[in-house]
Amino acid sequence: MRIAIAGATGNIGALTATVLEQDGHDVVRISRSLGVDLSTGAGLDDALVGVEAVVDATNAPAADEAATVAYFRTTTGNLLAAEERAGVRHHVLLSIAGVDRIEGNAHYAGKREQERLVAAGPVPWTTVPAAQFHDFAAMVASWTEQDGVATIAPLLVQPIAPSDVADILAEIAVGEPQGRYVDVVGPEPQDLVDMARRTHEARGRVVKLVPTWSGAFGPSMAGNVLLAVDGARIAPTTFDEWLAEQR
Repeated sequence: MRIAIAGATGNIGALTATVLEQDGHDVVRISRSLGVDLSTGAGLDDALVGVEAVVDATNAPAADEAATVAYFRTTTGNLLAAEERAGVRHHVLLSIAGVDRIEGNAHYAGKREQERLVAAGPVPWTTVPAAQFHDFAAMVASWTEQDGVATIAPLLVQPIAPSDVADILAEIAVGEPQGRYVDVVGPEPQDLVDMARRTHEARGRVVKLVPTWSGAFGPSMAGNVLLAVDGARIAPTTFDEWLAEQR
């Protein structure tokens, strides 16, 4: 089966491409660095020749809410239009678990617009809402780290291994469209501050972490908001198992 991965040079896109190729599928990698620009549509028609399914694992550059929504509106619109012209039969969108429960976050607002466009679009679809990834805590801390100190929101999350997300996306891409899929999450809740501390420790780094509600993560994300809901699909890899690979 010929399957295209949008965002193929990113973490999840690259992992998903590898899983599909190991399963014997023909993978087309789509990214700006490979000559295909979702913002303009340049190169998309050629890339999608003979493609039966597309996995969209793209991310938006950091921006305010209006700019993030506009970015996803443009890139998703261009991708869906090209898929319709190419006769693509299945669009698989990687989204975020709990995206409808969070206000005031620019990235979440952009993903909601992306989900809306996919659901209203011309290509049969599946949206896969995934929890925060195991490497999320250290990434968030890196955004504010300065002179060995970083602020980080005291979130409760139920993180999932990037490799598990890739396995699920690959599984869904070769199947029939399912509409909105159940949330996919990791096997246990974690505290984001503790996750960042332990990840830094495993990687041999010392960073002072200051729990702070600020920036992209406000009190609306506190409590159980980001934890698994009833019916969620629980992926197998624990944070401890992932952490052991970081040492």
